[in-house]
Amino acid sequence: MSIRVNLDRILLDRRMSLTELAERVGITLANLSILKTGKARAIRFSTLEALCRELDCQPADLLAYEPEEEPLAKAAE
Repeated sequence: MSIRVNLDRILLDRRMSLTELAERVGITLANLSILKTGKARAIRFSTLEALCRELDCQPADLLAYEPEEEPLAKAAE
């Protein structure tokens, strides 16, 4: 996936646990864990807004785009 979630780094910087963030944002620990591990396929703007509010950050602090590498066969064409 080409979107990386930087939640671990931000939580470490804020000295906050995943459990505390889940309680403050009002989402389940399981759903927050799915987001943290990069397994989420989507995120609601309301959830992103709540995360940014509680972590005092911008959406770009949480999410980063990393282009996927092209296969060598296509690059050679």
